[in-house]
Amino acid sequence: MSTFFDLGIRKDFVKSLKELGIKHPTEIQEATIPVLLASNTDFIGLAQTGTGKTAAYGLPILHHIDVTSPVVQTLILSPTRELAQQIKKQLFKFTKYVDDKIFVEAVYGGEKIEKQIKSIQRTTHIIVATPGRLIDLIERGEVNLKNITTLVLDEADEMLSMGFKQDLNRILRYTGGSRKTWLFSATFPDEIQRIVKTYMSPNAIRIEVNKNALVNANIEHRYIKTTIKEKVGLLTRILDKRQDERGIIFCRTKAGTQNLTSVLKEEGFSVAALEGDMQQRDRDKVMRAFKKGTLQILISTDVSARGIDVNNLAFVIHHQLPEKLEYYTHRSGRTARAGKTGVSIALIIPSELQRIHEIQKALGIEFKETNIVQ
Repeated sequence: MSTFFDLGIRKDFVKSLKELGIKHPTEIQEATIPVLLASNTDFIGLAQTGTGKTAAYGLPILHHIDVTSPVVQTLILSPTRELAQQIKKQLFKFTKYVDDKIFVEAVYGGEKIEKQIKSIQRTTHIIVATPGRLIDLIERGEVNLKNITTLVLDEADEMLSMGFKQDLNRILRYTGGSRKTWLFSATFPDEIQRIVKTYMSPNAIRIEVNKNALVNANIEHRYIKTTIKEKVGLLTRILDKRQDERGIIFCRTKAGTQNLTSVLKEEGFSVAALEGDMQQRDRDKVMRAFKKGTLQILISTDVSARGIDVNNLAFVIHHQLPEKLEYYTHRSGRTARAGKTGVSIALIIPSELQRIHEIQKALGIEFKETNIVQ
């Protein structure tokens, strides 16, 4: 089993990784780190969320920073503020034992832009940003991307499905020149392929982890047949059996999310909704409670759950199957993170059985029909 030191990571970084309990590289880290350390290249990494991508690109980035130069050298784009905050936090922790200070700032919507402008006016080597806020800062002339040597697109497919296509294209144009682009994505739809074709070198190195497993192998997939009328009763029985576990229930619509939340609250469950119209501070409050474990269950739409990274989630329940195939990948990928196992349970009406077969075939997974008692 290789170590981070074997992959070429410096001792001062290895020391902080050990302290964080990260001793052995994951599959994506093992495949990616030596390539990104050694070569000045465009790169495409296809891997599920929760497989350790931040360290896979973050450690090589930190190695490449020239601390004697007080300019922004790396830009990391992320779909959500939660993920941006998390990337910043992780990079900061990796640098604990580094002698020369590497400065990382995160900029995202939902917080006063003036405060973020102040932060990035100080020496900043790495900016982690959500696309919308970055465009604001560029247009105000507050961010200088002239000296960027590396641009990372993290969770690129999520950024596109959240509607950031135009912003991404603009940022890719602004940062033209000699920068290298590292793109990470769980899925590889046409839109992503277009970005690769337009903005990246045809010689970009491509690494795919678990090539045949589009969905994390530690997830068990189940479905339960029910009727629309019996769905809520079935759901309460499932949650009764899982009182000590945390999980996320997915609905297709905002209204569905709100209705289900109020029904389950009345039944006495510890639930809260995450949906698009929420104020950022309310969203942060819900996420804090969920991470701390004082809140047991989140009920969310597909878009609102983007960028959520909470370890030890035992289950994901699909109150309705998602419209798009890649949403199933993103939904179920919220459980079984960081090497843990998890279960993804779809509540289906008989006419949806065909859809289960389609998902199985397209994603190379196997569903088990189950009943509530299991």
